[in-house]
Amino acid sequence: MSKRIVCLRHGQTLWNVEHRFQGHSDIPLDETGVAQAARAASLLASLRPTAIVSSDLQRANDTALALGRIVGLEVSVDKDFRERGGGQWEGLTRDEIAARWPEEYVAWEAPDGEPVGEVARRVAVAMRRWADRLDHDGLLVVTSHGAALRLGICEMLGLPEELWPALGGLGNCSWSVLQEGRKGWRLLEHNAGTLPEPVNSDDRPEA
Repeated sequence: MSKRIVCLRHGQTLWNVEHRFQGHSDIPLDETGVAQAARAASLLASLRPTAIVSSDLQRANDTALALGRIVGLEVSVDKDFRERGGGQWEGLTRDEIAARWPEEYVAWEAPDGEPVGEVARRVAVAMRRWADRLDHDGLLVVTSHGAALRLGICEMLGLPEELWPALGGLGNCSWSVLQEGRKGWRLLEHNAGTLPEPVNSDDRPEA
């Protein structure tokens, strides 16, 4: 066996349901999100994770804690796993964003938000930093956010930025699995766990 990373997106929030851009806003899980986190924890516990690390935002941290309680692991916190910052878009619905910033909406680039390249790099650097602490057969669960995880995974795989849209989004409490190989990291599984539930994310609208 070799090192693996399970990239787990947080459970549902009210802002997910309302299609509001959350970004760095610290929005809690709703009742459905709490149930999703418990279900995901029961499934992922069978993988016997050896370490859990979470974004510092409560929707991700509470999702991670649900798993930590089952497997008896403490949850570490790393703010580098935060969601992509949305600037003035945070708290607004996609319709409101499209009406006020039509050109930026098409590109999904908030004028004062965090560029996708910066998000991809900070998340991938953090993933590698935590993976370096694992034993050769360790399994790390990273609990984070839809856009942050998708972009970080693309960077971990070494995909050029023009191909990043080819990787679809992550549903609430869905996960992807990365494994370290002789030639770098590879994607074993993507957006598993909660299909066919819809993907509601701060990621691009088509996700």
